[in-house]
Amino acid sequence: MRLFGHALLILALTLLTQLGGLAWLAALRFRHKLMAFSLFYLLLFGGAMVVAPMTGRVALPCTGGNFHMQSPLYCLMNRHYVTPEMESVAKDAADQMSRDFPGTITLALDGNFPFFSGFPLIPHLSHSDGRKLDLAFYYRTPAGTYYPAKTRSPIGYWAFEGEAPSQCPPVWLTFRWGMGWLQPLWPDRPIDAARTATLINQLAQDSRVSKLFVEPELVQSLDIANPKLRFQGCRAARHDDHIHLQL
Repeated sequence: MRLFGHALLILALTLLTQLGGLAWLAALRFRHKLMAFSLFYLLLFGGAMVVAPMTGRVALPCTGGNFHMQSPLYCLMNRHYVTPEMESVAKDAADQMSRDFPGTITLALDGNFPFFSGFPLIPHLSHSDGRKLDLAFYYRTPAGTYYPAKTRSPIGYWAFEGEAPSQCPPVWLTFRWGMGWLQPLWPDRPIDAARTATLINQLAQDSRVSKLFVEPELVQSLDIANPKLRFQGCRAARHDDHIHLQL
């Protein structure tokens, strides 16, 4: 049972962080496993930032500037890696947003792990090659002023805009969850329609971007239109809490 427990933990850490399972495996030889795990994980974390660019992935900034990860958690879990081209697309969009709306900070959510195309980034159905990235919406205070670098939920996901769209029938094995029990917990922060629509339009006009996933009802309410804006399908996660872009 002990061996089984370690195996499950290694699997979970690998699926969540890619490198955590290897760190726990190395720590098993030591008496103080948590301390050893922390040390090994820190070494692997730092090593990934050095080695990943040699294999075609770069780490997005964790803090500072007009573009960074929404939470340090994404960095700690190694989910902030993308291809250099995707990094350029996101930074260019953030720079343009800060020119159009001074003081605007663009936040990134899940990107990809540092190594190996095809390695799943749970719970996403894609995000396995560094060429996909999620961006957070912009939000306002109840009084109507822009709320810099803030989202409604602590991780930027699962704070949906409105009721679940009706175009999808109930199906099994779907990530299209509504999480209605969570919604009352989020603070009252209306989406900043002007900034969010501008960002989506800028990304859609970028020739490097092939498609964007945003819920059709939200696209309509934001009054935007572009053939690159797609519906992600009925088995994928809802996209009225974030923007998905891919090269």
